[in-house]
Amino acid sequence: MQRIVFVPMGEVDARIAREIAPPGFELIEATAFSPEFNAAMPGCDYLIGLGDPRMTDAFYATCPKLKLVQLLSAGYDRCDINAARKAKVPIANNGGANSVAVAEHAIMLMLATARRLVWQHTSVASGIWRGNDWQNKHVFELSEKTLGIIGLGTIGKKVARIAKAFGMNIQYFDINRLTEDQEDSLGVRFRLFDEILKTSDLVTLHVPLLASTRHMISTRELNLMKPAAYLINTCRGPVIDEAALTTALTNNTIAGAGLDVFDQEPPPADNPLFKLDNVILTPHLAGPTYENRAKRFRNAFDNVQRVARGQSPFWVIPELKELIA
Repeated sequence: MQRIVFVPMGEVDARIAREIAPPGFELIEATAFSPEFNAAMPGCDYLIGLGDPRMTDAFYATCPKLKLVQLLSAGYDRCDINAARKAKVPIANNGGANSVAVAEHAIMLMLATARRLVWQHTSVASGIWRGNDWQNKHVFELSEKTLGIIGLGTIGKKVARIAKAFGMNIQYFDINRLTEDQEDSLGVRFRLFDEILKTSDLVTLHVPLLASTRHMISTRELNLMKPAAYLINTCRGPVIDEAALTTALTNNTIAGAGLDVFDQEPPPADNPLFKLDNVILTPHLAGPTYENRAKRFRNAFDNVQRVARGQSPFWVIPELKELIA
């Protein structure tokens, strides 16, 4: 019997995994690198969990039967890709299981920043009603605004579809450019990276964290943006140079930002972003929702069954595609 080791993030995850796990597999639940986990891995065929930097060459050497590392997350920046490549073990992400949630969260942050939601709430809760000098606290509609999407993958495309319903004009930059027919179908237009920054009223980031995307938004890029523009980040914190963003928000180089992710998570108590009134912060919870907990495990177990049948897994990360070619 083939063995699946899975690392749940809580009791709810564990219960869902047990309920929908396919028959014919030995299912072992264990905390990553616990004694139970270490004992189970030498006989493990499939590992389901989150990326962990401890999965090095030495780790893969302890589990020679391992055929697939199946992530419950979309991001894989915590994975040692070279170690997986040397061990010839493909790594697959969650197949867009959280794409609806992240897309909705990005739109929520756009609305919350453009309509100054936190300021409105604080005014009411403090008894000031509309706050001091409310007529100069400009709030904006999304309709007819230009949205720049950087990274038009599964999540970026869903953002585009929702934004289209708000009447936004949508442009995108991605290293994998769509055909003209695909752009027509989605209602988007390709622009160069700097064009996106210069001409968008809102910029939303949906890229993986790679060497090429780390700090892809820093002082130069922020200075290209409109003074009335908003920056939204629901992908990975280090995609933005946080110190440069703090300066830009402090100096009103841009109008505001909505962030679900940070350079350091959780951020330290003295993070200067906490003191700014033109930023809205959420605690890296764009992805997890009640609905997609089951989706993540459904996709994971489907991939496991595919490999068990001798088929190639879905959603293998681009850097390891050669392992299933």
